[in-house]
Amino acid sequence: MHSPHDPYVRVRGAREHNLKGVDVDVPRDVLAVFTGVSGSGKSSLAFGTIYAEAQRRYFESVAPYARRLIHQVGAPKVGDISGLPPAVSLQQRRSTPTSRSSVGTVTNLSNSLRMLFSRAGDYPAGAERLDSDAFSSNTAAGACPECHGLGRVHRTTEESLVPDPSLSIREGAIAAWPGAWQGKNLRDVLDALGYDVDRPWRELPAEEREWILFTDEQPVVTVHPVRDAERIQRPYQGTYMSARRYVMKTFSDSKSQTLRAKAERFLEAAPCPVCGGSRLRAEALAVTFAGRTIAELAALPLVELADSLTGHGDSETARVLTEDLLARIDPVTELGLGYLSLDRATPTLSAGELQRLRLATQLRSGLFGVVYVLDEPSAGLHPADTEALLTVLDRLKTSGNSVFVVEHHLDVMRGADWLVDVGPKAGEHGGEVLHSGPVADLESVTESATARFLFDRSPAPVREVRPPRGQLKVGPVTRHNLRGVTAEFPLGVLTAVTGVSGSGKSTLIGEITEDLPGVGRLVAVDQKPIGRTPRSNLATYTGLFDVVRKVFAATEEARRRGYGVGRFSFNVAGGRCETCQGEGFVSVELLFLPSTYAPCPDCGGARYNPETLEVTYRERNIAQVLDLTVEAAADFFADTPAVARSLATLLDVGLGYLRLGQPATELSGGEAQRIKLASELQRVRRGHTLYLLDEPTTGLHPADVEVLMRQLHGLVDGGHSVVVVEHDMAVVAGADWVIDLGPGGGDAGGRIVAAGPPAEVARAESSATAPYLARALDTGALSPNRPS
Repeated sequence: MHSPHDPYVRVRGAREHNLKGVDVDVPRDVLAVFTGVSGSGKSSLAFGTIYAEAQRRYFESVAPYARRLIHQVGAPKVGDISGLPPAVSLQQRRSTPTSRSSVGTVTNLSNSLRMLFSRAGDYPAGAERLDSDAFSSNTAAGACPECHGLGRVHRTTEESLVPDPSLSIREGAIAAWPGAWQGKNLRDVLDALGYDVDRPWRELPAEEREWILFTDEQPVVTVHPVRDAERIQRPYQGTYMSARRYVMKTFSDSKSQTLRAKAERFLEAAPCPVCGGSRLRAEALAVTFAGRTIAELAALPLVELADSLTGHGDSETARVLTEDLLARIDPVTELGLGYLSLDRATPTLSAGELQRLRLATQLRSGLFGVVYVLDEPSAGLHPADTEALLTVLDRLKTSGNSVFVVEHHLDVMRGADWLVDVGPKAGEHGGEVLHSGPVADLESVTESATARFLFDRSPAPVREVRPPRGQLKVGPVTRHNLRGVTAEFPLGVLTAVTGVSGSGKSTLIGEITEDLPGVGRLVAVDQKPIGRTPRSNLATYTGLFDVVRKVFAATEEARRRGYGVGRFSFNVAGGRCETCQGEGFVSVELLFLPSTYAPCPDCGGARYNPETLEVTYRERNIAQVLDLTVEAAADFFADTPAVARSLATLLDVGLGYLRLGQPATELSGGEAQRIKLASELQRVRRGHTLYLLDEPTTGLHPADVEVLMRQLHGLVDGGHSVVVVEHDMAVVAGADWVIDLGPGGGDAGGRIVAAGPPAEVARAESSATAPYLARALDTGALSPNRPS
């Protein structure tokens, strides 16, 4: 029995996902990094086991009724965990962000700024002091009454409502009106009111056009419909509604997403004319601090906001409040996010930026004695910012906490006190702890894929830079922080776009479209999920499932029973299990406890009914085939060309460990991106294709980066062009051309600092990337090169 003050978190018999009864001891009060190839089981150990168990124990102390209101993960499959402190998880997940959520609300900085204006702002003479709520656009007391605190208003114009003025009203000139009977009714009402519905719209007098489209009047008139020969149509009382009124009513009140989307097509968004886009009431905008309104301060990058607030504490109240604000801004700028402004909307942030904002907030929380479990905090970080991240993690540790980090970044591993390496490979070939101890001791572990990259420092082989076969000119671009930027991307090579966070990389490549001369076919491969429900999976997304279903439908037994291809789909009635509707599990309602999911009692999670499962192909039924890993399925379908080709491309991008039926909801952003890339690779390509990838190595172990880069270099050797936005200097060192943006983020960035082959950019003096790229070019283990 261990003492309650055990200095170790001791895990015994962890079997979550692919973990094979893992026993591991990790010391408390250290920075411990969990690493291993993608799919090895490191997240299953750190998040699925250690964090999940800490959360479960905490919830057991909460009243059963309250527990229903909290989203819980299930109890992990583990024998025992001792020495476990309370845990705080910072994952790269997105909550559901709204247009009202911003950097200020995520970090609570907005609350402090509102308090400063309320208590220490400069008010106009005779003005009443306002409560802090009056400075928030999310409250009734502060929101501008015209735009309800959104800063923009939706309005209609004659051009948006009537796109073709050569048509008459009867011919459908007013495109915003509804179709079918409702539209005919409005035309008949106008006719009864005496307007000419058969004259081209542009020939109608201006005042008539204005009334028809924009009046708020709703006159009622008797309509005598034109009689059809077969039907008797009686007169009726018809009410007129202008086109604007109809569109605004539909947009604000309709429950139908389709109708609302249609109405939105006829609306134009513009800054609110009352508040000028500031979202606040005039009373709040009349108050200033340091000569600026709260809206003006919220629009400044945090670095400039800190400068504006420094030295303006005239009263004791102002001094205390500005000091608090500056102390809160400090960790955010320390994490390389000083280019963000408080009013920047959350949906426009990357997952990495969002996680670092949460991390900055935790630094101010003053908690100690907890274990922080972080999911790749270096994702989306430039190497210059990774150094600041290590400082921040170290501060969390010195405050008396344990910091457990799932990470692939070699510099974060080197900065750790303790390293847990999971492997040796992915999926069923992983799930074992190869090493748990000081970083240096990993060098002697021969089967570790991590050791090869962490300790090999042989010089990089010199690689020939491929000559371009043309140029793609982009710009001049003026968007976000780019001001008239023009870039030239060489074609027929691999180009890396680099720069610190917020320097304008994604904005620049977002301007590359199929319309530009030289592009040909454009394929953008992002990290968005391949589906939002468990019904979408690897096999359905890649089209593999269609071929597999055909294989089953062609078996002798299926033909004898008259089963077609549809019989083998779990998404339609017929072959699926109707108890769970093909989901494989059912929701179990528990009184006073959260609903839980259990395998379907009828099909046991197989998704199909017994009759369908009686049909086999090579002694496996359809459910058993969906349960195969890509690697196992490649052997199973080796002589079925259409299936084998799909599986080969998935193996080529390092996804051999995924199951064919793995739900889309279980896949990481990096896995989703590689599945999309595999889907592209299996297509027969004719002509030139330009591939755009935004940080394709996010979430990838260096061993997986090698596999991915082999594929990308293969595309270039096949005559295509590849452009990657990338922070991994290993990838940048292996590129043919580098475009480096900066020198800083936000207003301090937005221009091209250097462009040229990697060796040339590594010498650029004003580039933040250059020193790190130079180091990568000097160290062979860091440079995945294309096959010679």
